[in-house]
Amino acid sequence: MDIFKTKNGWAQGFRASADVVAVLGIPYAAPPFGANRFREPRPAQAWTGVRDCTNFGPIAPQSAQLPGAPVWSPDDEDVLTVNIWTPVPDGGHLPVLVWIHGGAYTFGSSAQPDFDGTVLAQAGLVVVTLNYRLGFEGFGHVPAGEALAYPDNRGLLDQVAALRWVRENIAAFGGDPANVTVAGQSSGATSVTCLMVMDRARGLFHRAIAHSAASPCYTLEIAAATTREVAAAAGCPATPDGLTSATPQALVIASDQVVEDYRHDPTSGSRHYDPSLYAPVLDGDVLPTDPLTGMAAGATRDVDLLVCHTTEEYWLLDAVGSSAKITTDEQLALFAEDFGLPDGLVAGYRAAMPHAPVLDVYLAIFGDLLFGEYSNRLAELHAQAGGRAFLSRFDRRRTGPHGVVRAWHCADIPFAFGNLDSGCLAFLIGGAPTSADHGLALRMVRAWADFAATGNPGWQSVNNSTIRAKIWNTDDDAHDDKPAAVRALWAKADFPVLCP
Repeated sequence: MDIFKTKNGWAQGFRASADVVAVLGIPYAAPPFGANRFREPRPAQAWTGVRDCTNFGPIAPQSAQLPGAPVWSPDDEDVLTVNIWTPVPDGGHLPVLVWIHGGAYTFGSSAQPDFDGTVLAQAGLVVVTLNYRLGFEGFGHVPAGEALAYPDNRGLLDQVAALRWVRENIAAFGGDPANVTVAGQSSGATSVTCLMVMDRARGLFHRAIAHSAASPCYTLEIAAATTREVAAAAGCPATPDGLTSATPQALVIASDQVVEDYRHDPTSGSRHYDPSLYAPVLDGDVLPTDPLTGMAAGATRDVDLLVCHTTEEYWLLDAVGSSAKITTDEQLALFAEDFGLPDGLVAGYRAAMPHAPVLDVYLAIFGDLLFGEYSNRLAELHAQAGGRAFLSRFDRRRTGPHGVVRAWHCADIPFAFGNLDSGCLAFLIGGAPTSADHGLALRMVRAWADFAATGNPGWQSVNNSTIRAKIWNTDDDAHDDKPAAVRALWAKADFPVLCP
């Protein structure tokens, strides 16, 4: 039996492969419901005997039903758990990689098939994945009551609690608590960059990986306005008593209704195009500043940073029906106005894409606005402030059973984890993987493992004179940065995107 002793009790895992043990669903904090709802995470209770840790724990409240992943049940409460993959035999102090999943702060879990840590563990890492509160439970603003104050950014506080659990327990699994890399994608990547500027997370990790970090952070005013909308849809007052009386399921349903209202109202401003109700809140306490401002001030210079984004991010959101269809010049002009894009930016993209339909121009701009250019700035500002940053782009395309599969959002993660063979991921990567795909995955896994171990993924870091991004493709090599003319179009654009 593969049994490990944690601070709270013994946990039994199973052999995920001949040389890797997986230990799943270990509580790192108490269930965040009942008296603990909308509060900071509380310590998990100890248990007696040996806990069966051969299955993923329940996932956070959400309405999403993702391929190959469990769905949320209103009966699920013990949602704050971690999963571990560790090489066997254990021993030694291996680098640790802690993964934070994405999903617009609203959906997803650590149980998705692309996040299986077996291959990364075989590369010499102890891999940890975690669940955290999502949607209103994790990122909704709850006004202070007469006797209680409810923190914003509860999902980020959950992540901090998981990192503290790692510091206190990971040595039992062969990991080195003094060599921890925190990694994430999309909203998980932005969570990583928020952790980099949070005092509560300082010293809990030493390196950071951010794939397709999403730009928006919200002010308290925006978060409070969202609370009023969600409460109205749930039929409850936007007060502590009203919100705590609404069930998690009611707030999930209400949030989905508010999203649909934005989707069907083209005059509703920036949220119409791809409504995201929740994001980290600039509360001045849990999150004292946005990541870009904190990086520019040098608050993160002691943490090595590896940044990646895909070259066609928003085509995925169009393919799954998440993003509004913008097909006319008039719609494109309104989009630019709603987001306050600089004069000349749309014309510049049209010049760079002279034969592309309006929809493709829109998707290219939207992808760079929320992910691509934001990622570039993360790497640049971190380096300019004295930190070490590495930049990369995922540019792998292929023709699949249903046409061209682009280098779109999320497509890079199965490669970085080395998980290409799951049928649940065929849509992302365009069918069964080729031998060239497996070769690319091996190189990306090696880069993550080397970065986690040494801080060097294998290519030149960003400096003030030149920016050379590693381009991940089936024939990848280092390339010059994106054309200067395209990057220059964003010079006058404000980041992060704060508008609701």
